[in-house]
Amino acid sequence: MSEFFVTFVLLLFRALNYAIFARVILSWVDQMGAWQITRIIRDITEPILGPLRRVIPMMGMMDFTPIVAILLLQVIEQLVSQALGR
Repeated sequence: MSEFFVTFVLLLFRALNYAIFARVILSWVDQMGAWQITRIIRDITEPILGPLRRVIPMMGMMDFTPIVAILLLQVIEQLVSQALGR
């Protein structure tokens, strides 16, 4: 497999992790989602966080979905990395 493709896939996983982390931080600063960057990050991360939210209930006021999503992405990244021979 080409080195470019492997690097691209691994960078994609890393970018998704950063986007989820950014969404958590922005949820504290821009709670109403008025900023354009908040809407962009929400559009990027919602396909990952939305389905997990249906499975993982909120505990009080805490949403643990981003933590679970980051952990799942890291596990999948490791599996893909091993499968692609890195």
